[in-house]
Amino acid sequence: MTTPIFDRAQFAAQFIQHHINEPIQVAIVLGSGLGAFAETLRDPIVIPYEEIPDFARSTVEGHEGRLVLGKLENKLIAVMQGRFHYYEGYSLDEVTLPIRMFGLLGVKSLILTNAAGGINPNFEPGSLMLISDHINLMFKSPLRGKHDERLGARFPDMTNVYSREYMRIAQKCASELGFRLESGVYLALQGPNYETPAEIRMMRVLGGDAVGMSTVPEAIVAKQMGMNVLGISLISNAAAGVKDQPINHEEVMQTGAQVADQFIALLKKIIAEI
Repeated sequence: MTTPIFDRAQFAAQFIQHHINEPIQVAIVLGSGLGAFAETLRDPIVIPYEEIPDFARSTVEGHEGRLVLGKLENKLIAVMQGRFHYYEGYSLDEVTLPIRMFGLLGVKSLILTNAAGGINPNFEPGSLMLISDHINLMFKSPLRGKHDERLGARFPDMTNVYSREYMRIAQKCASELGFRLESGVYLALQGPNYETPAEIRMMRVLGGDAVGMSTVPEAIVAKQMGMNVLGISLISNAAAGVKDQPINHEEVMQTGAQVADQFIALLKKIIAEI
């Protein structure tokens, strides 16, 4: 008999609880090429995913596969250096179990980051985009199945998945740092193949500004559990057909390295404010 997702998340939460003596103020999921932020925490406690009960394994380059607990602005922060993707063969329960764990640990502030392809032709590679809303083209919900009321409402409202107050804070922080922070709609597909030019044209008609293969299941679960969510996409490349050039994961990693300092400075400033 399969163990309910609540129990699995609770086992993981209890394991993490043994490593901390104060509440986690902010949890962050770092996308491809963005893992350097975790190295900035003070007094870090590094826990490989394989040590955490029921955690999956990160199998993608640029995802270190470890949870880092540490201090920033005198706040205890939990940072996932890498996530799990549906395209790796994991179920959406497995993909979102870390978010369930954070919810059961009492985390109220969640920052989700990712590397994404730019659909909006005005977005240059290397720019950062606030996720104002999303479109779930994975066509699957992490809430599907037998409902457990301990995890939240059966039919959670998705009108404001991403906190408007956190977006305001992020824009303010970017302005103070002297750079432009874009804003747009993120579309999530299953992957792992990149999209065709025809698909990108369709997504532009649907109102998409960036496309990726993650984040949306995590955001849905976080919203169900009453968490305040901020989403940030690194526009790592132009989506298929936007520019006449091929797309590859190496470019994603290179772009992440190029904007690391700016990205880290922005996250630090946001965390200080929320």
